Amino acid sequence: MFVVRQAKVKDVPTLAKLARMVYFINLPPSEQALTEKIQLSERCFKQAAGVDVEESGGRRRTSTGGSGGMAAMDRDSDFFMFVIEEIETSSPVGTSQVRAHQGGPGNPNWSLKLDKRRFHSEQLGQGTSHTVAQLYGDESGPSELGGLILQPSHRGHKARPGRLLSFIRFHFVGRFRDRFSHRMLAEMMGPVNSDGDNIFWDHFGRKFIPVKFAEADRFCQHNRKFIDELLPKDVVYLTLFPLEVQNVIGVVSRETLPARRLLENLGFKFRGMVDPFDGGPHLDANTDDISLVKSTVSAALGRAVTDERCDDHGIVSVLHEDGEFRAVECAFTFDGKTIRVSKASMALLEASAGADAGATSLKQFIVPAEKAAPVQKPKAKTRRKK
Repeated sequence: MFVVRQAKVKDVPTLAKLARMVYFINLPPSEQALTEKIQLSERCFKQAAGVDVEESGGRRRTSTGGSGGMAAMDRDSDFFMFVIEEIETSSPVGTSQVRAHQGGPGNPNWSLKLDKRRFHSEQLGQGTSHTVAQLYGDESGPSELGGLILQPSHRGHKARPGRLLSFIRFHFVGRFRDRFSHRMLAEMMGPVNSDGDNIFWDHFGRKFIPVKFAEADRFCQHNRKFIDELLPKDVVYLTLFPLEVQNVIGVVSRETLPARRLLENLGFKFRGMVDPFDGGPHLDANTDDISLVKSTVSAALGRAVTDERCDDHGIVSVLHEDGEFRAVECAFTFDGKTIRVSKASMALLEASAGADAGATSLKQFIVPAEKAAPVQKPKAKTRRKK
């Protein structure tokens, strides 16, 4: 059985180990950087719960695009970081995150915009078609999904913790819709080898920024202004690159393919934008068109009921008055006024009747052969409402 909660500073050593398994800009392997991100996330959860937090504690400010490190970049937006914990071991086995606004006016989010150019000679009766790319800065400030990783030992688990870890972000956006943008972005990672190198970077980015891919990644964690300063603004003919380079543009690694398919099933589309570093595809969707966001409801938590009296199955969460967030996948029922779950689920949520809750139905994603794992009552005590 699994529970999702907000990341805490005590999780830093575990998250640092997970971060070393991947190459994510928004999941750095630095314990100091992770601590700063988690502290900001905790403040943002408190704000969402209505806790009064000082401006220095992480409220979203107008972005300047200047320096100040990763924490300064993150503070330009509300930022929420989740972990999924295995109840039996009380140990985090994965993490994911969502940023309310990625970039904004004066601080664009950079990508390469792909296009086709066709040439034809009437005299020769022949023509060619070329794929070109041009640096593009998006200042609209879309919400961004990222940092999703699950321990390899839990991939393929019958309880589907990876799906819950991914879906929790849409559930949270649906619950606190006014905090997020009208558009949601997912920057998918391009293929990176075991040495941390990327073939697209070696043939493109490194020609203008003479450092290794991993080092350029680290630069981005502190300041992205160098992208605008060093990468070319002119059209680049990708067909001039070796075929093995062309073949990875807009492609994800085998490990990331399930995550891409999941997002595409939710309505995310590839619109010809790729990452200027690794060539990975940028997928996006209108936030209000995402089924998981649309189907999320917020209401008070009602009295406990048996699973037999529940007519739905999905994600149920509680945001406590002190900013503590907890969520589980379980059976529930919603009568238009209250969300009701079993006693065991309420114990996992550490909640009692009257708590501020939300629910997202996952019925559409459950095939007949798939059965939810029975909810086991944890040792943790139920919180009392303040």
